[in-house]
This record gives sequence, structure tokens and C-alpha cells, in this order.
Amino acid sequence: MERITRGLLLLSALVAGLAVLAILGFLVWLSLPLLCGEGLTQVLSWRWRPFQGEFGILPMLVGSLCLSTTSMSVALPMGLGLCCFAHGVGPRKPAALAMGVVRFMTSVPTVVYGFVAVFLLVPLVRAAFASGSGFSWLAASLTLSLLVLPTVVLMLHAQFELIEQRVRLTTAALGLTRAQAVRYVVLPAARRGLLAASALGFGRAVGDTLVPLMLAGNAPQVPGSLLDAMRTLTAHIALVVATDSQSTAYLSLFACGLILFVTSVAVNLTLRSLNRSDGGRA
Repeated sequence: MERITRGLLLLSALVAGLAVLAILGFLVWLSLPLLCGEGLTQVLSWRWRPFQGEFGILPMLVGSLCLSTTSMSVALPMGLGLCCFAHGVGPRKPAALAMGVVRFMTSVPTVVYGFVAVFLLVPLVRAAFASGSGFSWLAASLTLSLLVLPTVVLMLHAQFELIEQRVRLTTAALGLTRAQAVRYVVLPAARRGLLAASALGFGRAVGDTLVPLMLAGNAPQVPGSLLDAMRTLTAHIALVVATDSQSTAYLSLFACGLILFVTSVAVNLTLRSLNRSDGGRA
């Protein structure tokens, strides 16, 4: 029975690995016609004007990175604060209620976040700053931060619980309150959990399509401020995928997919290396 279990686990790991390699090979193969020769300079440029023969996707790449970074800069502190509140800083009943709300947020479809933000957040941004239509980097960033918040909170929550189980007797012997234990023991020991939560949250933000598609304004430009419209790689793929499958614009989508794939792998490998070095010092 043990051999069968090991064999099934090994088979599952091989299938998963081969699936990832197949996706990478598919994207590389279909990107080659555009990435060879002059096509590479067309794609790696700053202008998207398909009717004028300009197919630059760098503005969308910058848009994806900017939107994901600002979303995580909001979601990570909020998630960390909520976990600290739930694990000793706040009263038990409100803390349990807050965690219940976070768990419920994981079941809400992404389109609901976007739909509500279109009618509530976008008019608020437009009225508050009296600039533009309200469909902007800021509106998309705030909504996306709510979308990735449950991922961050639940990852940190699991890490906090694991650490608390290991240090419960020690903190009790030292006479520390729950809040003091979180501040002086749990938080310093949760650095690896913070890195993992950052990786998962960033990957969730980079890969989301509906929020930037509905709220960011979809302008293929590098935003100069939080009130400017922008377009991400995922939204760009959704917008252009309906074009002629033989056109250069359509082929550029595979380059977008390849960049998203490579960016995701690079972020995860970087965070994993940081995780190892941090674990070695812990």
C-alpha cells in the first residue's frame, strides 16, 4: 500500500511538472514567429498601435508590475495587522468575526468585486479628485488589494497558529500576554510566512484579469500617477484575443503570456531563495 501511495504521489508530481513544461513550451513555440528578427523590437517597445504596425507590450508589463506592487503594499500591511488583531491584540469575539469575514471573502467571485467597485469606488475617486473618469490605477489597486487580502491573511494566520503552538508553553512561562507574545515572539518568527504570503499575494495580483479589465481604464500607456488609466498584460490578452488569429496583434499575446509566466517563476524563485536563507538563520 505504501509503494502504491508513493507511486501515485510521484506520478502526480511528474504530471504537474510536465504540465508546467508543456505550457512553457507552448508559449515559447507560438511566440517564436514574433520574437525572431525584427518582431522582437516591435514587441519590446513602448507603443501599442496595431493599425500603425506598432505592437509594443512594455506599457502593459509596467502596468502589471505597478498594479501588483501597489495592491500588495496595501494588502500586506492590512493582512498583517488583521492577523495580529486576531492573535492577541484584539478581543476574541471580534477577532473571530473578522476571520470569518475574511474566509467568506474567498468565496466571493472576482467579478462581484469589480462590479461593486464600478458603481461605488469609481464615482468616489472621480468626485474626490475631480480628474478623469475614475477608471484608474488607484481604483484598480484598491479593489485588487481587497481581492488578494484573504490570500495574505489566511497564509499568515496559518503561520501564526503554527508558531503559537510551538511557543505557547515558553510564552506562558515568561508571563507574556497574548499581545506581547505576538509582538516579541510570533512576529519575529513569522518572517518566512511573510515571504510566502507576499509571493502568493503578488502572484494572485499579477494573474488577475477582471479587476484591471473593469477598473483600470485599459489605456495602453505607462501611468504617470495613480489617477491615470493603465492596462495590464492579463487585461490586454482579454481585450485582444478576439482579433484575427493570424494577425501580429494576436501573436503578440503569446509573448504577453510568456512574460507573465517568466515573471511569475522569477518572483517565486527569488522569494524561495530568500526563504531558504531566512530559514537558515532562524
